[in-house]
Amino acid sequence: MRFRGMSVIGAQLLLAALLVTPAKADNVEIVEASARQSGSTWTFSVTLKHGDTGWDHYADLWQVFTPDGELLGERVLLHPHVEEQPFTRSLSGVEIPDGIDEVVIRARDSVHGVADQEYRLVLPR
Repeated sequence: MRFRGMSVIGAQLLLAALLVTPAKADNVEIVEASARQSGSTWTFSVTLKHGDTGWDHYADLWQVFTPDGELLGERVLLHPHVEEQPFTRSLSGVEIPDGIDEVVIRARDSVHGVADQEYRLVLPR
């Protein structure tokens, strides 16, 4: 007996392999971001969404840049957030150069690297 060119046993093995394959996570997504000034520095709160599967694939970093690409700060994420999605983490003490009214936030995961998404945030002044 054949299932589209495959034996029944072959089809059963394929189905079993698909059922035990872990879910794949897509690129990390920046859902929301905010900033507040405190004296001469800023605190950023960034909400990420990612299908973290564990230590082998998780959102591991977000960064704040000037529109020209100068890195202003980064928040390293030290562990997966499998059961906490989306999740928000903050970074304090970020110095913003004079004349910068907007920043660009980028995020990374441990498999795909830096996502294509750029989240632009106008700084509340």
